[in-house]
Amino acid sequence: MGAKQPRESKPPKQKTPTFLLELPLVVEPGQARRLRGHLEAGRQLYNAILSEGNQRLRQMRADPAWQAARALPRTHKQERANAFSALRKLHGFSEVALHEAVKGLRVGWIADHIEAVLAQTLATRAYRALNRVCLGQARRVRFKSRGRGLSSIENKRNETGLRFVLQKPEAGHQGHLVWNQDHLPALIDWKDPVVKHGLDHRIKYARLIERPASSSQAQGADATGSRYFVQLLLEGHSYHKPKHTVGSESVGLDVGPSTVAIVPRQAPARLEIFAEQLAPQEKELRRLQRQMDRQRRAANPEHYDEQGRPKKRGKGSVPWKGSYGYEATRRHKASKERKLAANRKSLHGRMTHEIVEVGNTIFTEKLSYKGWQKHYGKSVGLRAPGMFIDHLRRTVASTGGTLHEVPTRATKLSQFCHGCGQTVKKPLSERWHQCSCGVGPVQRDLYSAFLAAYLDPADFTPSCARYQPYWEGAEARLRTAHERLKERANEGQVLPRSFGIPRAGARLSKSQSEPTQELILLLRRGRLEEWKERSEPPVL
Repeated sequence: MGAKQPRESKPPKQKTPTFLLELPLVVEPGQARRLRGHLEAGRQLYNAILSEGNQRLRQMRADPAWQAARALPRTHKQERANAFSALRKLHGFSEVALHEAVKGLRVGWIADHIEAVLAQTLATRAYRALNRVCLGQARRVRFKSRGRGLSSIENKRNETGLRFVLQKPEAGHQGHLVWNQDHLPALIDWKDPVVKHGLDHRIKYARLIERPASSSQAQGADATGSRYFVQLLLEGHSYHKPKHTVGSESVGLDVGPSTVAIVPRQAPARLEIFAEQLAPQEKELRRLQRQMDRQRRAANPEHYDEQGRPKKRGKGSVPWKGSYGYEATRRHKASKERKLAANRKSLHGRMTHEIVEVGNTIFTEKLSYKGWQKHYGKSVGLRAPGMFIDHLRRTVASTGGTLHEVPTRATKLSQFCHGCGQTVKKPLSERWHQCSCGVGPVQRDLYSAFLAAYLDPADFTPSCARYQPYWEGAEARLRTAHERLKERANEGQVLPRSFGIPRAGARLSKSQSEPTQELILLLRRGRLEEWKERSEPPVL
């Protein structure tokens, strides 16, 4: 017998740029029922993989060699990496090992719904969740409950299994998503340049998305109130609309939990409320939350004590009851939250293009937006500044620019003074920068953004000589930006205290005879005579 010929090693696949295109699907009732069955099988398979990987992770952490590897000094990077790698290989905690384990889990009726390639993508998703726990980036993994469900599933390639088929122009130029025996037509608007640009590129793989609609009567929704979309992962770069031009300046940003300061090197400076248009929607959500709390208390009085506080619940306790009104309010609130998320994403995109239109070289401080949630949870949850920075990073990279995130401990832009070069620590309540060397007064966020705009990409350390030639012209632009905020405050608009405007939003009435808010309250309560007997005007 002849010797076996050695296999030729395949060259590693080269990574190519990828962008995404989403298209709605037209799903019939029978197809929707089968899709729900496929996703339910994927959910159970994902939970089984997650359970298997979680067990392997616990065994690996219980091994005495794990503590020995942790005790190694962090300066010995290679030695630590080899020790942890040997532990992962010994206990089978790796992506490849979970791909092998999923073969024994994809059996029975689950194999009829989930192909082998789809099972591997689910194993990859489970491994990434478990690896975050292993690295200390998360406390635990979260299993998919039946109510929560599995809302997305994707393939590795666009050849077999879940795939998107695009017809040739002579055959109708339509497209449909193929999964098992179902062919789900996609709504394609060929007049849309974004859609046409995307479908002209090679499809790497497809992803099925299930999203809840406002109700089962919504357009395109199935019997359970869900809509289905296909996301195409395409090779190349996304489409840039002609109206979105790209500037050549350097721009400094100072992003806060609720404000953003934008200072280019030449263009006018701006200090604005971040995603200001979301405030009215937040008030509507708060009203719905209070209504849900009242409905839940009315339906479950046994779960609250005499003071209205929730009782501690243990195993075997009486489950919570949900009334029809509570469920209707919950669905209404969920619909509002989906609209708010879509509006927030649109506002992020609008501000991103406004910044890139001035310049695509951006300087901003590298901040822990997750750490902000502890102190500014409501504002961060509403405006999502970290999501905005991610959107800005992707947009700047697609235009050939760069987003520089400078380290805060090295630069200390909010404490540095370019006039004397000193760094003075300031409390957060101090919103103005004014130094004895003659610099200031200037609003703190605008000044930080000005310092960031003139940083050197090769060396982020600020220096006095770098800012002196530009300060005289920039100071006028910063003052103009703050004067615009004063005008808005004088008109009665409520502004955050971080802008440094005292009593922002308070406005005196034009005359004492005009009805004020206090008079309106007195009229409602039937105390007009008390108002007439007042000898002094109200102090606002």
